[in-house]
Amino acid sequence: MDVRVVDGDLLRQPVDVIVNSWNRNFIPYWLLIPVGVSGAIRRQAGPEPFREVGRRGLLPVGAAVLTGAGRLPFKGIIHVAGLNWWWTANRTSVELSTRNALQIFREQGFASLAFPLIGAGTGGMAPETVLEIMMAEVQSQPGDGQVLLVRYK
Repeated sequence: MDVRVVDGDLLRQPVDVIVNSWNRNFIPYWLLIPVGVSGAIRRQAGPEPFREVGRRGLLPVGAAVLTGAGRLPFKGIIHVAGLNWWWTANRTSVELSTRNALQIFREQGFASLAFPLIGAGTGGMAPETVLEIMMAEVQSQPGDGQVLLVRYK
């Protein structure tokens, strides 16, 4: 895979699909006031992608779910359960989230994907650590396509 690190806004990337770092659905989307990436996605996409992921029930840490993109111009949103019960991320949650999002990306035949730094915001991990973990995971996966790791600026 062609992987690049870019600075900018996840929602402004020229890709087929984006990744949303989500919780495990243990708090319904309608009770949450999403912040960070999820908040930006909800404001611009509307509630439908969050309703779709909510219908999947409780997700294991690192799980990935593809939904529609709502009002956003993408072909879909891959929501990953990057946060645990304590609303934090760790090496395992970041690795599994990255791996499972890439599996959906390959299975669906998308050409390009943009990730936020999973767990670097609300999850409490250092952005440099998250970037290192995600880069290693992307590089270890087979397949073609363009993958952007987006540092919010």
